[in-house]
Amino acid sequence: MLKAIAIDDEPIALEVVKSLSAKIAFIKLLNCFTNAFKAIDFLQQVKVDLIFLDIKMPDISGIDFLKSLSNPPIIIFTTAYSEHAVQSFELDAIDYLLKPFSLSRFLKACNKANEQFLLRNKTIAQSQELAAIFIKSGYEIIKVEPETILYAESGGNYVQFVLENRKIASRLTMSETEALLPAPDFIRVHRSYIVSKKHIQKMNRKSIWIKQTELPIGAAYLSAIEKITK
Repeated sequence: MLKAIAIDDEPIALEVVKSLSAKIAFIKLLNCFTNAFKAIDFLQQVKVDLIFLDIKMPDISGIDFLKSLSNPPIIIFTTAYSEHAVQSFELDAIDYLLKPFSLSRFLKACNKANEQFLLRNKTIAQSQELAAIFIKSGYEIIKVEPETILYAESGGNYVQFVLENRKIASRLTMSETEALLPAPDFIRVHRSYIVSKKHIQKMNRKSIWIKQTELPIGAAYLSAIEKITK
């Protein structure tokens, strides 16, 4: 379901969007705003997938509003003026509705938004799937989601991957393990340990805790570890 908001300085126009949205099963209109700046405050607190956005507003235009968003959701412009159509599509708006618009025209725009929403989610899911790593353990090759790894520990000619619910031993060096694990999510804290940043509970200058397990910090790695806390 698409979570949406509507922004328009005309309350009557917002009522139209609210009424039409209620007829479309995959649209959930969370809020309506006559003040674009209040909408910005809302967006800082709540993630939305779609904005119905007027262009001609007194304090800030819909075009400038969209440009101010660092990671904008899907945009459908709703306006009584046609001269901004080209610019709106240059800004990657999914559609441009000229007032007054019918239910059928509104539905067409919403269907386009939903198609893009589903495509984005599919792409994200595929990226997450591709993020899985494969660890050779004995005669097996095991698929592992990196987020389930707590830390990796070197011991002799093997590295042991300690997961939330199991351990996997693999004949790897620590350098090979560092190359295997996604760099933004893991950090080496000792010549024998690489830990998951998301599972760090606390640390001091000598030790780091992953869940309830205390691991040593090597002096050579301390400065790099301190950077992630700044």
